[in-house]
Amino acid sequence: MDPHELEILYEDNHLIAVHKPAGILVQGDETGDPTLIEAVKAWLKHKYAKPGNVYLGLVHRLDRPVAGVVLFAKTSKAASRLAAQFREGAGRESLPGRRRGEAGSPCAAPERLHREGPGAAPFAAR
Repeated sequence: MDPHELEILYEDNHLIAVHKPAGILVQGDETGDPTLIEAVKAWLKHKYAKPGNVYLGLVHRLDRPVAGVVLFAKTSKAASRLAAQFREGAGRESLPGRRRGEAGSPCAAPERLHREGPGAAPFAAR
């Protein structure tokens, strides 16, 4: 996947939310096909002119045939907190996905990732 084709839905210092099209892998497998995580790392590396490796924590996945929103943590602290929220079920209902060919509107819902009031902590830091 070309990093220039990414649809970034939300980004702050702690996390980045990206639309995953149906048919794209979130992380690598035996096929060696391009992955969303590698595309996002390349995008961040280019955007911020980062030398060396870019940290990107994967806290949940979507199956290859599913389109939807994937959250990545930009710090290990955010990764830990997001992983805990997913274990507790906090992200399951607010991050809809759909399989290729299903009817319905696009599943991206960036408005659910906003801060709640001035100075409020971002989603990843709750």
